[in-house]
Amino acid sequence: MISLIYLLPSEKKPSGGIKVALQHSEIINKFKNKFSSKIIFINKKKISKWKNSIDKLINLKKVEKYNGWKFNQIKIDNNNKSKWFDNDIILKNNFKLDKKKDFVILPEIFAHFAKDFLIKNNIKYGIFVQNGHALDFTNDYKTLNLVYSKAKFIFTVSSHINQCVETAFPKCNNKIFKISPYVRQLRLDYKAKSKLITYMPRKLSDHSKLVLFFLKKHLPKKWKILPLEKMNEKTIFRNLKKSKIFLSFSNLEGFGLPPLEAGTLGNIVIGYTGTAGKEYWNLPIFKKIEQGDILKFVKEIKVATLSKFNNVSINNHRLKLLNKYSEKNQEKRIIKMLNEIKKVL
Repeated sequence: MISLIYLLPSEKKPSGGIKVALQHSEIINKFKNKFSSKIIFINKKKISKWKNSIDKLINLKKVEKYNGWKFNQIKIDNNNKSKWFDNDIILKNNFKLDKKKDFVILPEIFAHFAKDFLIKNNIKYGIFVQNGHALDFTNDYKTLNLVYSKAKFIFTVSSHINQCVETAFPKCNNKIFKISPYVRQLRLDYKAKSKLITYMPRKLSDHSKLVLFFLKKHLPKKWKILPLEKMNEKTIFRNLKKSKIFLSFSNLEGFGLPPLEAGTLGNIVIGYTGTAGKEYWNLPIFKKIEQGDILKFVKEIKVATLSKFNNVSINNHRLKLLNKYSEKNQEKRIIKMLNEIKKVL
């Protein structure tokens, strides 16, 4: 049996990138007789964190100006199952690998680990790039060129990411394999929606604060604003099903899953595309704001709150999105991915 091992950062807060990887792992485990999948969550060792903090505190000028994590600085976190996301995953509690059966998938931020972790041990691997703007997580460009050249596949989730990879590593064009994320098909009752605006303050919080500041005297009295923070996935979805407007503060995203989820739950989405979001950012659901145009942002929110929502038009568009980004379509791509991986092991 072939086993796909996903190496992921241990995050206790919602992360779209981790969520997509966990979705993949769950789907792979459906094929019990041929494939399996496990997750290795990693953290920085405490001693590495302390050293970094001390270096910053006393402002040491190092001879080796290196940024990013190093493989010898990490440890496995077996306590994290990403409970903010309803998932059924299997954890792997060690770095022991079988070169005949195991295929490792690294996120772009940890791609450089492949040099010491995988290439030296003749373990085959792929790099899962979910943010094309995070390819330079380390400034060790020699290692980056090596690990991308040795990777069997480079998995992506959007056309924009494909372009980023092709630009940064031109010789890797023939290794790119696109797998779009999926959004869950949840039942939606438009009658249950209220005059509620939701947003996630985790990214570009300074922008969201400015938008809300300028919006204060222009928001109709019956409308309320709710930040989606410190919530698990079920609670977030419950609030998105109630809200009519979602504000997107995406910042150089690889895909931008929250705006898409908000749109498929019947929200008008106003805000930044995060660049890659242009793939699905179309009217009547999505209204684009150029990043930093705070006053235009406020104006569009005001227009939306004073307009009558065309639920028929919104629903027709959301159904198209649900069909395009369905679990069925993702599963087809994953099956094709697995068959390609099987050929190289």
